[in-house]
Amino acid sequence: MRLRVEFTTEPFDLEEAPAHAVAAREVIQKAQLDAVDVGPFGNTAEGGSEEVLAAVADLLRDALGSGATRVSLQVNVLPEGER
Repeated sequence: MRLRVEFTTEPFDLEEAPAHAVAAREVIQKAQLDAVDVGPFGNTAEGGSEEVLAAVADLLRDALGSGATRVSLQVNVLPEGER
């Protein structure tokens, strides 16, 4: 099964990326995921279910540990064959 995760961390800082946002992005970029897209207002990544779920656990731990007060995320099952 393939999954897509979309997430944001708060609080926002429009001047520079907060430590919690950087930590979450680093987790996703280092994970064995594909279709990674990081941006100022949201981030997405896709991959196998085990890889995505492991990355989600790591990003929650690291983002909250780096000062995030909220992490919003959505995980979707991708239709068979979609990339």
